[in-house]
Amino acid sequence: MADAQPFQSLYRRYRPSRFAEVRGQDHITKALRNAVRDDRAAHAYLFSGPRGTGKTSTARILAKALNCTNLQDGEPCDECHSCVEIRQGSSLDVHELDAASNNGVDAMRDLVSRAALGTPGRWKVYIVDEVHMLSAAASNALLKTLEEPPGHVVFVLATTDPQKVLPTIRSRTQHYEFRLLSGDVLAGLLNDVNQAAGLGVSPEAIDLVMRRGHGSARDALSVLDQVAAAGDVEEQGADRVEELIDAVADRDAGRALLAVAEACSAGVDARRLATDILEHLRNAFLLSMKAAELVAVPDVARDRLAEQAARLGPAGLTRAMEAVGQAVVDMREALDPRITLEVAVVRLARPDADVSPAALLERIERLERGLSGHVTEPARAEARAEVRGGAGGADEAVAVPPAPKPASGPAAAKAALGALRQQPDGPGPSPPKAAPPAAAPPKPAPAPSSASTAPSGDLPTRDELTKAWGDSVLAGLSGRARARFSSGRFTAVDGGSAVFALPNAIHRDRCEEVRPDVESALAAHFGRPVPLRLVVEAVDTMAPDAPPGALGADDEVEAHDLQDGPEAAVTSPEDRLMQAFPGTTEVEPK
Repeated sequence: MADAQPFQSLYRRYRPSRFAEVRGQDHITKALRNAVRDDRAAHAYLFSGPRGTGKTSTARILAKALNCTNLQDGEPCDECHSCVEIRQGSSLDVHELDAASNNGVDAMRDLVSRAALGTPGRWKVYIVDEVHMLSAAASNALLKTLEEPPGHVVFVLATTDPQKVLPTIRSRTQHYEFRLLSGDVLAGLLNDVNQAAGLGVSPEAIDLVMRRGHGSARDALSVLDQVAAAGDVEEQGADRVEELIDAVADRDAGRALLAVAEACSAGVDARRLATDILEHLRNAFLLSMKAAELVAVPDVARDRLAEQAARLGPAGLTRAMEAVGQAVVDMREALDPRITLEVAVVRLARPDADVSPAALLERIERLERGLSGHVTEPARAEARAEVRGGAGGADEAVAVPPAPKPASGPAAAKAALGALRQQPDGPGPSPPKAAPPAAAPPKPAPAPSSASTAPSGDLPTRDELTKAWGDSVLAGLSGRARARFSSGRFTAVDGGSAVFALPNAIHRDRCEEVRPDVESALAAHFGRPVPLRLVVEAVDTMAPDAPPGALGADDEVEAHDLQDGPEAAVTSPEDRLMQAFPGTTEVEPK
């Protein structure tokens, strides 16, 4: 009985044996075929590109073509004695070296010493795989031979990282860059192999294999081998990713975290899950940008992606891709990658928990969609400009401009948008009455204050107010508001408002004029209205070190009673030093 043929993986069994069989690399195979046909082959080539794109296979086909005895328009016949030996790996004309395991200088010196020896064929071809793994000494040993090789020797260097190859080596070779296979090319290859091998894999499974291949022919054929052995394919990870994206679109952080937990419980690595989420978001983003030809998914999944893209919107998709992409980078050094992914998911599902400019832009876009038909495009552009200009940092306040006088057109739309952004819970103080007609047009009435009554449970605590006030809010106010409010302090949170104490009643009345600006800054910092109640600081007794006639907290002073103090007498520098340092004596120089 004849021995049974041993099983071979699909990527080995269906390795291309002619230039025409190499998929997706026509820009390279055409140049090599013409060079062999015209007897203009170079002495050294550098093949670079991602894994599984055909670098080593193309190098072997080139070796066949150079030694084929029945060359057909630059293509090897794959039937002569030389072609058969090269295909079987027993030819003395082709020598393959794995530089990843033979990266020392001794292995390279041995290769160089045998390069000058003759072989049965016309050309002696050296294929050095992963050449970027050679040590510096080994690269220098190869350099001289590449510069002046024997006349019958051709070097083919293959690498996935050409930047690590010495520039002096790259300059002595013809560099060809291999590309990842497109979705159509990879699907065609899988369908041909499926039919030729009689695997009987369904078209839906072929689509899944094509997506998992990520443009690599070898990876796709390995996945096809796995699917054919299992007899079916299960893609629960994709369902969990869709569930997570739906939860983000619905602003349901709990459901999104549950989807992450279910995926991790099923054995999916957090980094792999984050990569799948990022790929899903990218496909939805491409569909929203009208680039459907770049999305390699079935039609059913395409419709689902389009629906999710419409729910998230361009701003939400962009922010989600940035957040998940940053999470993928941060996972490399995280103690628990799952926590990093969960934090990113919560920020996506709860924009109010994210103070980045992208999150603020997304919130504005959601408000615009809620006001569709009432907000014009100029108003949208102005709103985005305000957020971009005012959201330069996490603690920087976003100024809300006062509403203009009721009018029609873009001005009215902007007023409606500003009112919705403030979200008052109750009526604020009524605006002042319009001035009587005069020669000059009256100024627009200020917008209603956001200091509406709200339950104290929704307000920040006194400690949070004090910290935010000193860290960023006070510094972000206008010059007039900062000057008037700098001498006060928060004393309590009571009655649905934050109590802000000032030294005296006159100071309180002056601060009342700019109170809406301060409330807007606080609302922008905390993400919700913070009404202010201005009071006079209660002082029961005068400070013991207060000078005679000093005013207390409740003392009132009429403006006409205020008088300018006497001008300070002009003194010498010595007198000023004596005043600055009481108790010092002046010593005469000897």
